[in-house]
Amino acid sequence: MKIFKIIVVLCSLVITISGCTSNYGEGYQDEQDGQDAATQGIGVDGTYSGVEAKGIGDAKGYPGGAFDDPRNPLSKSTVYFLYDSTDLKPEYEPIVEAHAKYLASHPFARVTLEGHADERGSREYNIALGEQRANVVARKIGLQGVSNRQIRTVSYGEEKPVARGHNETAWQLNRRVQIVYLRY
Repeated sequence: MKIFKIIVVLCSLVITISGCTSNYGEGYQDEQDGQDAATQGIGVDGTYSGVEAKGIGDAKGYPGGAFDDPRNPLSKSTVYFLYDSTDLKPEYEPIVEAHAKYLASHPFARVTLEGHADERGSREYNIALGEQRANVVARKIGLQGVSNRQIRTVSYGEEKPVARGHNETAWQLNRRVQIVYLRY
């Protein structure tokens, strides 16, 4: 009888442990879309290991994924703007297009576009400017066939600077939109 109890406890333990080791990369099903997340290249920690960058540069010969390859536009996630401007500079269009192609081919992926401004201007003005910048990037991504439910915009205005300082160098770095992929 004692051996039977030990076997039951061990079996229960094995079943419990095996149920806890499931992750998105192992056949996870999204109930809303019904597609296998393993085919989306999303790992359990929200990283994009094994991502194929179809049509986005040549990732061959690079041991990491497309998001880690410095030659791939997907490795860049920040778009900068000129002073008091919401116009996307031409040099950042390939980055936005690469992320749009990735999102269009990975319907489970979600991004937040974080709009920022430098410290000049009122708090209210900078929040509005950051929002306009994030919306510009969102529209460009949406034009590539990305679903609206994959994109969220938020503006931080001047509240989250990446560069401290009161000069043009710091201001240039703070006028930006950051493309942030969300975890599941």
